Amino acid sequence: MKVSAGVDIDPNSRYPFEKNNSAIFLERDVSALQGTELEEFYADAPVTLLAGCAPCQPFSKYSRSGRNRQHEEQWPLALAFGRLVDELKPDLVAMENVPQLADHKVFQDFVKSLIGYHTWWEVVDCTLYGIPQTRKRLVLLASRMGAEGLKLEPTHVTPVTVRDMIGELPAISAGSRDPDDVLHYSSSLSDLNLQRIAASVPGGTWRDWPESLQAACHRKTSGATYPSVYGRMEWDKPGPTITTQCFGYGNGRFGHPVQNRAISLREAAMLQTFPADYEFSQPGTPVRFNKLGRLIGNAVPVRLGEVIAKTLMNHASLYAGYGERLNIKQSGQI
Repeated sequence: MKVSAGVDIDPNSRYPFEKNNSAIFLERDVSALQGTELEEFYADAPVTLLAGCAPCQPFSKYSRSGRNRQHEEQWPLALAFGRLVDELKPDLVAMENVPQLADHKVFQDFVKSLIGYHTWWEVVDCTLYGIPQTRKRLVLLASRMGAEGLKLEPTHVTPVTVRDMIGELPAISAGSRDPDDVLHYSSSLSDLNLQRIAASVPGGTWRDWPESLQAACHRKTSGATYPSVYGRMEWDKPGPTITTQCFGYGNGRFGHPVQNRAISLREAAMLQTFPADYEFSQPGTPVRFNKLGRLIGNAVPVRLGEVIAKTLMNHASLYAGYGERLNIKQSGQI
């Protein structure tokens, strides 16, 4: 499957997208993008695909309190993607987002807009697809060809664990980096947080700490609803959902299973199933945790993208006579 181009409003996406995909990056707001701007990237492809993911923050359980009002202007982006589908009429469509999107009218309207398409959507458990995260995602597939084979089938019976993914990486301490990998870099910890992580057990909570280490907010009734903050991962289980703040020990269960530090940026990327040598920034540029954490945490897990792509290729191969234009079984490409 040839990736021709990608669109994002974040300029920091340009280098990793173009470097790792050998494709063209368009720094554009999707709401202002026109289908005519993308037509050239399809060229003479026998089968065309448009894949997208509107920002998930408006729908995420992590921002479902009053804070999500600041994201409401992003809700129409799902429909902007639907508009591009209508303008381009690609043969195949894929969309990925948080499960909560399915509860919103904007998603129902998007599905209704897919006139002429066979559609399938489901909230999938990422551990069933070789992704070492207890993460659930909404995946939608649509096809003009037909409905056969248009669904994700599990690929793994035994979950991939944190140990499987990052267990071979060199040990580092909080605030240090691996001299051979600029991204294997862990954020610094205060003396208090070093004491806290030393008192933390894999899979445990801040309730395991001596009372002297607990924060005042933890002891409040409201704080009891966030047991996973300041938590350690477990070696032999999948990790938590990797977020844009995954480099911070206090932002979730992002403590290393045995080393007294938060996971490194490289570990976060590998738990997102990026290749171990994936480049996120140009060599020689400073490592900025917030910038790289956003790129890593906002990404669709790479393995999930692979499963979606293979599913669509297999689906298309079932319709090899579609428009007398396909030769997928012979070429193995879309």
